[in-house]
Amino acid sequence: MTHPGVRQVTWQALQARRRDLARLGGWSLVEAVPALLSGYLVARAVDDGFLAGRPATGLTWLGALAAAVLIGAAATGRTYRRLGAVVEPFRDDLATRMVRGALHDATRTGAHPDNAALARLTHQLEIVRDTFAGLLMVTRGFLFSAGAALLGLLALAPVTAALAAAPLAAGLAVFLAALPAMITHQRAYVRTGEHLSHSAATALTAHRDVLACGAQTRVTTDVEHQVTAQATAERTLARMAAVRSLSLGIGGWLPLIVLLIATPWLIERGLTAGAVLGALIYISTGLQPALHTLLQGIGGGGLRYLVTLENILRTYPPPDTPHPTRPHPRPTADPAPAVEIRNLTFRYGPHARPVLDDLTLTLHHGDHLAVVGPSGTGKSTLAALIAGLLPPQTGTVHLAGHPVTGTDPATLARRRVLVPQEAYIFTGRLADNLRYLRPDADDHTLHTAIDTLGARPLATRLGGLDAPITPTQLSSGERQLVAAVRAWLAPAPLVILDEATCHLDPTLEATVEDAFAQRPGTLVVIAHRISSAMRAHRLLVLDGTETLTGTHEHVLEHSTAYRLLVDHWHQHTTAPVTTPTPPG
Repeated sequence: MTHPGVRQVTWQALQARRRDLARLGGWSLVEAVPALLSGYLVARAVDDGFLAGRPATGLTWLGALAAAVLIGAAATGRTYRRLGAVVEPFRDDLATRMVRGALHDATRTGAHPDNAALARLTHQLEIVRDTFAGLLMVTRGFLFSAGAALLGLLALAPVTAALAAAPLAAGLAVFLAALPAMITHQRAYVRTGEHLSHSAATALTAHRDVLACGAQTRVTTDVEHQVTAQATAERTLARMAAVRSLSLGIGGWLPLIVLLIATPWLIERGLTAGAVLGALIYISTGLQPALHTLLQGIGGGGLRYLVTLENILRTYPPPDTPHPTRPHPRPTADPAPAVEIRNLTFRYGPHARPVLDDLTLTLHHGDHLAVVGPSGTGKSTLAALIAGLLPPQTGTVHLAGHPVTGTDPATLARRRVLVPQEAYIFTGRLADNLRYLRPDADDHTLHTAIDTLGARPLATRLGGLDAPITPTQLSSGERQLVAAVRAWLAPAPLVILDEATCHLDPTLEATVEDAFAQRPGTLVVIAHRISSAMRAHRLLVLDGTETLTGTHEHVLEHSTAYRLLVDHWHQHTTAPVTTPTPPG
């Protein structure tokens, strides 16, 4: 049985391009003219020309056949043009669905990278595209060519049409009876290919851990098992080719044998030699090639199309109703805390030491928190937990009273914006990059953000809002600055800067952080420099053993780790930093 989604998606793709399909059918009808006339014209050339002693008449009939062949050849080129108009939009729609689905899955809370997604996008999508095109061509080819041949047989001698149609129907019946088993074996082949891709990618990605743990034999055995499984599935699939050969023998070759055996009987009933030859031509150049192409197309490409598309649709179901792109207005004070963390514990392995252990923290609307501590103490992990990119193993994280666990990515995006250290900038206009999180922002709003965050020199150098930018042509600091302006424009009330200004000079970093501090909402800064911590209203110190929150003066007095960080910073800089007065 086929997956209902395969039939629905295929039918929708064909329905959406009815006009192009109609043009394809029209040119296919013209292309079938030689198949319709070949046997009849040959019969006339033999009976009325060569056997009657009039070679000129025979050559005239054959000339008419040559003209029909030229007309069909010209139509063939047109059919391929029309085929592209049907297939390429279907491929683009499917690619969009796959990319959106992969990104949605990857951004779910606690999601892990899908190593098979690349195989689906680069390999399976092209299989669907090519086999969809092949199915259209072989199906319309069989319908028009076989139909034209049968009509020609009926016009030539109805009894020959009956002799050819019966074995043809029997061959198709045998093939259709074996089709469910072929589908099952094709499914097994596709799934073993995905399992092999996942197993190999996992082994290659974690090769250092494999070597460190001495697990080479175990991992190699697993990959070898997947290779063997795929090879077995491929051999089984190859054996099904025998069924196609049997069907072709019954439906394609048996009509020829039947017609040859029945030739004396047909001649006794008045059928001419030319008519017998014409009937043989209809079967050998019309019915038989059309059936062979159909069986090969459906038995090979058709099965790959069905199973591969079924697998894609199962992996990437239809998207939910899209959320409105217009951002929500920036909220005023929410009665629930902006961020509320209760008894949060997280570790990167079941037996690993907790990176965060029983952490409790509350941030109210308007708070400005800086998280400081040595490397490896869980600062970026905390940012990912607050943003909902990692699920807490124990405890809870709430944003504005809503748990991050189980919340879909689109809803999380409306509540918080996370700017990582490695800023993501895409090729396109500067304005498009800045509007990415706020599509309705006008040029005046963009210019205000650029000036507020000190990005005017960069925007001027690039050529303004309409200037095209390429990520590789920007420095790390310039990419961070563009990402910071984009995040400042976002409507989300909570901003998390995870060392998002580490490549900026101290003066520009201060400008950016001051702009976010004055922005309505709540700010969490994973501090790269102590100057960032000293600008915050509150600090959270993580030193790997305990946590401490409070003002700069409070943690400086009570945290040895923070005092060491401050002393180290003072030894390497003389830039003055003004400690702000907490609001209220």
